[in-house]
Amino acid sequence: MWEASLNGLMGVMRPETFALMMIGIGAGTVVAILPGIGSTALLTMALPFAMGLSPYAAIALLVSIDAISSTGSTITSVLTGIPGSSSSLATIIDGFPMTRKGEGARAVAAGLTVSAMGGIFGAVVLTFSIPFLRPLVLGLGYPEYFMLALWGISMVGVLSGRAPVKGLIAGVFGIFIMMVGLDPKSGTDRWVFDQPYLWDGIDIVLVALGIYGIPEVISMAVGGAGIARKVTYGSGLLQGVKDSFRHWFLVLRSSAIGTWVGFVPGIGGSTAAWLAYGHAVQTCRNKENFGKGDIRGVIAPEASNNGGAGGAYITALAFGIPGSTSTALILVAFLAVGIQPGPSLLTEKVDIVWAVIWTLVLSNVIAAGLCLFLARPISRMAFWPFHMIVPVILVLVLLGAFTANYAFQDLLMLLGFAVLGFFMKLANWPRAPLILGIVLGPIMEKYLWLASARYGTQWLWRPGVILLFVMIAVTVVLVPVWQRRQEKRQKLLADRVAG
Repeated sequence: MWEASLNGLMGVMRPETFALMMIGIGAGTVVAILPGIGSTALLTMALPFAMGLSPYAAIALLVSIDAISSTGSTITSVLTGIPGSSSSLATIIDGFPMTRKGEGARAVAAGLTVSAMGGIFGAVVLTFSIPFLRPLVLGLGYPEYFMLALWGISMVGVLSGRAPVKGLIAGVFGIFIMMVGLDPKSGTDRWVFDQPYLWDGIDIVLVALGIYGIPEVISMAVGGAGIARKVTYGSGLLQGVKDSFRHWFLVLRSSAIGTWVGFVPGIGGSTAAWLAYGHAVQTCRNKENFGKGDIRGVIAPEASNNGGAGGAYITALAFGIPGSTSTALILVAFLAVGIQPGPSLLTEKVDIVWAVIWTLVLSNVIAAGLCLFLARPISRMAFWPFHMIVPVILVLVLLGAFTANYAFQDLLMLLGFAVLGFFMKLANWPRAPLILGIVLGPIMEKYLWLASARYGTQWLWRPGVILLFVMIAVTVVLVPVWQRRQEKRQKLLADRVAG
């Protein structure tokens, strides 16, 4: 383990790899500060470029973007009252009132410090989970891996929106998209319509860019010019750092909540932030200041945001089930550069897992440090007009799409999925299950074929399969009920705090 840890650290500290990590941190921070773009859009733009890199370089670029996706949004949420991402909504409740009182710097410093602490906590949990995950994944067979993939799609489909049926339909549609092309076992063409371009299937880069990239650009263009007129930074930078360590136990508890939520696929960082905020309100003394500018109302959600990254990578690396849309996109790049999640990764390529862990730690520390010392000037990015941002993003999206196969049909395919993504966004259809269906579809097809070839129909009665089937049933039936109750509680909590 120590040798693998050292190899992983040396892999991400190579000059060219570390440079890509810094690019990922810089770009991820800027995107997090600018409301309306989001790390998912940035990952879709970086995906085609990362697929041509070495495994360590791809990890450094993509994981660094994902790791600090909530760090930069702290600045926007606290100083402007406008969420840089959905996971920073809870931060506004106390962060923006602190800015109005002239304590914006204190709130920003506390938020950035605990973001780094939460990210490190998640990486530590990922580290200590490796010895326990090894025997677990080695004890699973082909049928169990098929059921795990099915569980991942059902869970993300159910939890990625208020309409679970829509999420499940989107996941199944993603599997159908994956099936376009030649059958890898028989060589029979499937839904190619006599088009040689479709023989190799539909590139997931085109799907991701169309589903996420173009609709977000359209939303930004429709949104118009600047989002705010004035920013007040205030004072208390050092005090905010001290507050983070003074409330260390709250940071620890909130990070644990974030890591646990990140471990469960599909719930998302916004739920973790609200759970952590509610936990702080319920457990802390002197609650009367919450909602009026309490530093603890900033610390709890910000610590949980970055803590979820480590939890999300536990299921992603061990079972190939991403805990979020961003990890689903990263898994696509991992598979393209030869990183196969599962038993072989935890037994033969542990240095790759350590590279992910070191990237999580270094990215959180570096991003928090940069934002902490440059918060005042970089906060101005939140007010850039859309006409400066949209053209750059559009060019990157088109360039990334064309590099998928260097064919004119790539742009037509991008346009088709852009139309689909726009209407899915307009109708509030979850888009993450569609991407996940494409990612997990080949895994499901492979292990279903292997399970049937080796066990016939007897694999249906294996204890692990029955247990996973029960978990899928619970996910599809009971989890939506729990989700609606949580939404009602969050709404009641927000109304009570606002009132």
